[in-house]
Amino acid sequence: MSHDTHTVLRSMHDLGLATWFGGNLMGAVGLNKAAAAAHDSTERTRLSSIGWAAWWPVQGAAMAAHLVGSVGMLRADRGRVATDPGATANTALKSALTVAAIGTSVASGVLGARIGAQAPVPSATATEPGAATPPDVAAAQRGQKPLQWVNPALTGALIVLAAQQGEQQRTSSTLRGALGAGLTSLKAAVLRAS
Repeated sequence: MSHDTHTVLRSMHDLGLATWFGGNLMGAVGLNKAAAAAHDSTERTRLSSIGWAAWWPVQGAAMAAHLVGSVGMLRADRGRVATDPGATANTALKSALTVAAIGTSVASGVLGARIGAQAPVPSATATEPGAATPPDVAAAQRGQKPLQWVNPALTGALIVLAAQQGEQQRTSSTLRGALGAGLTSLKAAVLRAS
C-alpha cells in the first residue's frame, strides 16, 4: 500500500472513532440532559428520540469509516502485528473492544428506537422512567441508562489503544534508533580523535 493509502486509512480510523466517541458522549451529557429539562414530562422521551434518530446515520457512518480504516491498517501492519507481542496484544484487545462497542451501540440504538416508537410518554428523564411510564418503555430506558455511559467508555478506551499503537509504530524502529545512536557516538569519537 502506498503512503497516501495509509494516510487515508488512518484518517478513516481516527475520524470515525472520534466521531463515534464524541457523539455518544455529547448525547449522554448534553442531549439527554437537555431533553430531561423539558417541563412537560411527556416531551422528554420525544425530544431525546428526535436527537438520537438524527444522530444515528452519522454514527453509523462513523462506525463504518472506523472499521474500514481499522481493517486497512491491520492489513498494512500485519507483519508487525504478527511478530511484535505488544502490537499483537494491543490489536487483540482493540478488536475485542471494537466488537463490544459495536454491540453496545447497536443495543443502544434498538432500545432508543423502542423508546422513540412510543414517544411521547411520561418520563422522569430521557433514560429514567417515571411512575406513569409504560412498562415496555421503562424497560428500554433501564437498559439505555447504563449504555449511554458504556458506549463512550469503550470508544474512549479504543482511542487510548490507538494512541498506544501509534507509539508502538513510532518506537518499533529500534534498529533505526540504535543505528542513529551508533552514528552519533561514532561521530563524537571521530571528533575527539581529530
